Amino acid sequence: MDTVKNALLGFCLLLCVATLAYNQPVWAETVTVCTDVKDKAGKPVKDKAGKTKQNCKTMKKHEKLTK
Repeated sequence: MDTVKNALLGFCLLLCVATLAYNQPVWAETVTVCTDVKDKAGKPVKDKAGKTKQNCKTMKKHEKLTK
């Protein structure tokens, strides 16, 4: 009886993990958004090479449902 109980528990655990993995969109599209770094005066900050410093963040792309 213990083997049947362990097998059933293992199957339920496997089913739960598979369901959670399926519902998480790992393949979701991402977008990188970069903004210029500014000093207190509002002017862009430049690095040693003379390029403007930027803060970049990667976000998930959400599309609005319109009907």
